[in-house]
Amino acid sequence: MQYQLWASTTTQEAVNSAFTSAMGRVYLWMTGGLGLTTVVALAVANNPGIQQALFSSNLTVFGLIGAQFGLVVVISLAINKMAPSVALGLFFLYAGLTGLTLSTVFLVYDLGTIGLAFGAAASLFAGLSLVGMTTRKDLTRLGPMLLASLLGLIVASVANWFLQSTLLEWVVSLAGVIIFAGLTVYDSKKIKEMTSDAVLQGDTLVVQRVGIMGALKLYLDFLNLFMFILRLAGGRK
Repeated sequence: MQYQLWASTTTQEAVNSAFTSAMGRVYLWMTGGLGLTTVVALAVANNPGIQQALFSSNLTVFGLIGAQFGLVVVISLAINKMAPSVALGLFFLYAGLTGLTLSTVFLVYDLGTIGLAFGAAASLFAGLSLVGMTTRKDLTRLGPMLLASLLGLIVASVANWFLQSTLLEWVVSLAGVIIFAGLTVYDSKKIKEMTSDAVLQGDTLVVQRVGIMGALKLYLDFLNLFMFILRLAGGRK
């Protein structure tokens, strides 16, 4: 009985230690990814020649979007098979490509509005992520609901691409904030569960793998949260 209690305590300490280390890498790499995205976006926004090369053809635009989607799929499916350094390189490649596509933000919105939206997104994200990491509630049921809502959001966004409805854009943006707020809580909780499972399975690279996967998840959550808050804020040039 004493041995079982000692083993359980030791395992929990290992999980907590791995989780602390993994979250440190999650936020470090997530911040690095956001920084790279911002630098690339600003560089493109201030270079008309690059803008012309990137956005003069729908084929190029859809090619960039396809490459981003493909990288997310590759990292998500092959994270346990590839070397952590390769996965990290792919993550930063994704962040750089995202900077290319998001460069239009600096052409469409005022810098004051962008800064306001970023500050609001950062504050909201920090609070929600903390809730996700500390809550003891089982959020398993929340996953399918959020996925279904996300698919509905994508359909509505594509539809409004053609309809150009101001009302529908506002509804989609508000729904986007709510959905990605929920995903921030869910994914933060999921990172903790991923760490626990990896430790119990004896994965010696748990910190690196969870750090990269967690960084990708929270990077996407924050970026989308920021974009939908920006749309709600308005302030277009």
